[in-house]
This record gives sequence, structure tokens and C-alpha cells, in this order.
Amino acid sequence: MDRRKFFKWLITTLATATSGYGGYHYAFNIEPYNVGIEHIQIPIKHLPSGLDGFKIVQISDIHLYPAINIAHVHHVFNMANKLKPDVILLTGDYVTDIGQAIFELVPALDSLNARYGVFAIHGNHDLWAGRKVSVTGFWETNVSLLVNENVVFDVNSTQLAIAGVDDTWAGNPSLDMALDNISPNTTTILMAHEPDFADVTANDGRVHLQLSGHSHGGQVRLPFFGALILPSHAEKYDMGLYQIDDMWLYTSRGVGVVLPAVRFNCPPEISEITLVCHNNT
Repeated sequence: MDRRKFFKWLITTLATATSGYGGYHYAFNIEPYNVGIEHIQIPIKHLPSGLDGFKIVQISDIHLYPAINIAHVHHVFNMANKLKPDVILLTGDYVTDIGQAIFELVPALDSLNARYGVFAIHGNHDLWAGRKVSVTGFWETNVSLLVNENVVFDVNSTQLAIAGVDDTWAGNPSLDMALDNISPNTTTILMAHEPDFADVTANDGRVHLQLSGHSHGGQVRLPFFGALILPSHAEKYDMGLYQIDDMWLYTSRGVGVVLPAVRFNCPPEISEITLVCHNNT
């Protein structure tokens, strides 16, 4: 039984065992679109005082079409803007199978607003649907697409680095290129679509926080069991906050879904991440 058939069988079984059609309706028609906001504080060792309270909004795994439409994306982005973030970080998978859908996203992406800018990386679906078309789409936006590169900017008289590695499953990732020329004393945040890359990142020692998505949290999670099915490269760090050596990892459940368009005990999220000084926690 493939993933799609399995999910349909499972939810039908669960719905029958609990509330019948109501449970099925909830899993397919309500929870997948009930986007919430997760508020996370991350204590960073030796965080400069100028970065204490710095607010990041992470949006991951939009998966425009077939289940997610552009009106829903605008709704999500409006929610993100209302958080008044310092930066917005987009951690991949803007489309599912239709590469040209990136062009429909362009006006929505340009509506995102953050004090220091909006930055993005590719996910595996973006590359499978066509790297060239995805890059061309981002050229039409004000969003900075980072492919094994970084930007460093001043925040309250201190420096912050935002780096992005190419997709670690479908792309050509280079952590060394992504972190090139970043001063050792600079607080560094890495965007990497697949969360299990965190073992590589943590072992390197130059990154303070990795932000990832990809897993969707499994889309279907059972109490005391967790996710029933997880994609490759997201089997170890599938959801939420982890500390790996001296580095933090946050894995977002994402906004969208892959087919079947179902979520159960695993709602979509916008992640509001606030950096705080270690001694303040």
C-alpha cells in the first residue's frame, strides 16, 4: 500500500472508530487549513545584547497546488506580517509538482514585510519541479534566494548572518560555501530544508541555529506514537525544537500538505522564533 492509499485508509478507519464522517471531514477539510502560530524562544550562548529579542518568522512548505490555493497563501502571509518580524525566513517547497506555479506566488511573496528583509532557500519539490523556473520566479521578487550563500547585516551595532544551503536531498549542498567569510564571532542562522542535515551542521560548529521544514510533522500523528510516516531526510528530527551539541534546530510542521491532503493531530504552523540571551532564560 503506497503512502496516499495508506493515509486514506488510516483516516477512514480513525474516523469510523471515533466520530465517523465528522472525523474524516476534520482531517481532510479543517485541520490542513487551520494554521496556527508557534511561539518559540531560543536561548543562544554568548548572544550579543543587540540581538536579544530579535524576531524571526519562519514559513515552510507552502506546496502551492493541488491542495493549497493562492488565497490561502495570502491569508498565511497576512498572518506572518502581523507578527512584525525582524526577518522572514522561507525554508523551501513553494510548489509541489507544477514548477510554473512559482510565478503565481510572486505577488504574494512580494507582500511579505520584515524589517531586515525576506530570505529563502529551495526545497526538494522546488528542484524536482525545475530549478531554473524556480530561480527565475524568485528573480521577479524582492525575496533573496540563498543557494549555498549568506548575507551578513548589522542589527543594533552587532552582526547577524543568515545562510542558506542548497537542498540536501535533491540539490548540491555545500555548508562551507554557505558559511563562507562569516566571522567566527557572528551569530549565524542556517536555513536547510531537510532537518536531518543538522547532524552535519552541528558537527561543523559554526552555526547557532538551523531552521528546517520538509517533514510536515508527518501530517498524521498519533498520541504516544508520533508520526506514522516521515519522508527521507526527516526521520530523526521530525518536528519542533532540538538541541544538538551547542546548536539549536527547529523543524517546522509547515503550512501546506502533500497528497493526500490530510492532517491529523499535526496542524500547519507559522513559527515565530525569538532569540534570547542564554542568561535570560
